[in-house]
Amino acid sequence: MDRYYLMSKLQDRLNALPTDSLRGIRRGVEKEGLRVQPTGGLALTPHPKALGSALTHPLITTDYSESQLELITGAHLGVQQCMDELTEVHQFVHHTLKDSGGELLWASSMPCGLPTDETIPLARYGGSNVGRAKSVYRMGLGHRYGRRMQTISGIHYNWSLPGVSSEQYFSLIRNFRRHAFVLLYLFGASPALCPCFVQGREHRLQRLSDSALYLPHATSLRMGRLGYQSDAQATLAVSYNGLQGYANSLHEALTKPYPAYEQVGVRNPGGDYNQLGTSLLQIENEFYGTIRPKRTVRTGERPLHALRERGVEYVEVRLMDIDPFVPVGITAPTMRLLDVFLLHCLLSDSPPDTPEEIAELKQNQHLTAERGREPGLLLQRQGQAVALTQWGDEVLAACEPLAAALDATHGCTDYSAALREARALMQAPERTPSARVLDTMVREHASSFESFAFHQSELARDTLLNLPWTAEQQARYLAMSEESIAAQKAIEAADTLPFEAWREQY
Repeated sequence: MDRYYLMSKLQDRLNALPTDSLRGIRRGVEKEGLRVQPTGGLALTPHPKALGSALTHPLITTDYSESQLELITGAHLGVQQCMDELTEVHQFVHHTLKDSGGELLWASSMPCGLPTDETIPLARYGGSNVGRAKSVYRMGLGHRYGRRMQTISGIHYNWSLPGVSSEQYFSLIRNFRRHAFVLLYLFGASPALCPCFVQGREHRLQRLSDSALYLPHATSLRMGRLGYQSDAQATLAVSYNGLQGYANSLHEALTKPYPAYEQVGVRNPGGDYNQLGTSLLQIENEFYGTIRPKRTVRTGERPLHALRERGVEYVEVRLMDIDPFVPVGITAPTMRLLDVFLLHCLLSDSPPDTPEEIAELKQNQHLTAERGREPGLLLQRQGQAVALTQWGDEVLAACEPLAAALDATHGCTDYSAALREARALMQAPERTPSARVLDTMVREHASSFESFAFHQSELARDTLLNLPWTAEQQARYLAMSEESIAAQKAIEAADTLPFEAWREQY
């Protein structure tokens, strides 16, 4: 179809948005990161008490492992406000870690030196039924995928625009999946890893040194075959053509027993729990995707029920690597580019997906993750080969009116500047974060992944500790931690059901 016709359609849809709706875009960040010892290995200590309860703290929790922090911002109307809160939470964490043994927050998506699989500690959330369920779920993930895979960290970008229907959000999601390769190329920052990560696993990585494996043109090994993949989930062909079909696919995966997981069983002979259930997915969040439709859940409510009852509230972008060159793992220009990109996904034509296209997109994702900077790399678009850089530039070129509209809304030129930089990177693969990671590793760290990531972790810590930090800020965060501990105790005191009855009901 004619490019100018598509551009004019996009412009018409942009003009048709209610006045001021662009001002109503909300964005929030969830950033994972491993706690590491001052010597560089994984920290095996409990979640620091000063950081509050991982179960109930609104801004600081843990993800898979007790050692894996997850820092969360609220939903913000301004990019800078979002950055400010993310920075402040990081500051509190770094001050706390400095005061309790000098641990660091790992600055890379791929993990540090890891102990044996069974030694990686699972996250603990206290003795309440909901807290125990969270730990049992993680035990299940360990049985299903191995604990190493779960130590990968990333950044999730939550995004909403007022007045968007569930149908429109699914339209956005389909386009996002089609064009996700653009973000993997631009922001992928995990082209290498510590050999300990793939110990005992088959892989196609090359040896950069005794202390690093890599692929020469990789962008994001985290989003390739080595990351969140499994044979079981490969059998799931989830369609994003609407809420009903999506919900039905997930419901089946949540309720249909899976033979390999039936063999693991819910409990071991000693009576301890192996997993929450034997279906293909224990809970909704086990389904790995580059983007998810989301709805805030009420207490005790299942995410799928919330989606079915009240529709999509926002989308969660899940493919962003931690940028090891910046203190909090993401920059304001990156957030602005994501805003522009998501708006493009929302306003562009979005035909229904098909099983053939779903297979094509998965192949494109793996190609970009593992070979994205390879000169002349071809992806598949509706059965036709197209150069990644050509297709990527077409997508970014189509974003120009959207960046201009966001600039006009916010009285700035920042969105167009972020887009210009992205278009320049499309033609300069050597300047992408993934290329810079490899270049810095080789030039400054004798090709050692751990040495590079540890150095970046120290830089991030020092930068954040040197920012102004007031007694009032410290007191506010400590109060939040105290409140979260009290809230966890209240949940534990209110439990009436034995855990097994609670699990069956859930």
